[in-house]
Amino acid sequence: MWLVFLAGVKNSNPLNNIYFLQVDTSNIPGAPAQSRWTWWNICAVENGRSQCGSSHPDYPFDPPSDRNFATDVNIPPAFIGTNHYFLTSRFSWPFEIIALFFGVLSLFTGLLALCTRIGSYISAFMAWLALIFQIIVSCLITAVFVQGRNKFNDNNQNADLGVKAFAFLWTSVACWFLACLMYCMGGSVGRKDRGYSGRKQRRRGFFSARHASQERNKEVAP
Repeated sequence: MWLVFLAGVKNSNPLNNIYFLQVDTSNIPGAPAQSRWTWWNICAVENGRSQCGSSHPDYPFDPPSDRNFATDVNIPPAFIGTNHYFLTSRFSWPFEIIALFFGVLSLFTGLLALCTRIGSYISAFMAWLALIFQIIVSCLITAVFVQGRNKFNDNNQNADLGVKAFAFLWTSVACWFLACLMYCMGGSVGRKDRGYSGRKQRRRGFFSARHASQERNKEVAP
């Protein structure tokens, strides 16, 4: 999750190899030969690696707008006159922050799971929240960039999804699901109702011990 979230912030490995969409934008005025979208910016491509400029949080996927290329020239018509791509890509950002917040909480409360079952249940609750928001993020990002890829390809502009970014997104969903199950299993292990049976055992133990003592006294009596 952190690798995808920070992709594009720095031009260093592995962050400069993680992106959502790469498009041949050589025929778009003012655009680099190849462009990559991340949550922070549009990055040019040099030697197969992203070269990103200044970062802008919650950077939208909206090619014709002033935030991207600021032109309609050679932009696929499906992007023009609609807010669909802008809104879908931007709404994914706050959900990812929420998912990271609950994920970090689950990580730290997981330390309590080593000592007590309530710690496991608290961690499971946090993990379920992280899972729900991560599913929302993964669905939004997948939908908007798959649609964008198809529109660019239909416009004879070669476009490819960032395999690493989407692999990390959906792998994190699977990992959170497993974490939820494991936390719940950890909380349920060894859970038994021993209240009444324990008291009964103690009472029986007291009289049994007293009876055994009387029998020993009889045996040693002259």
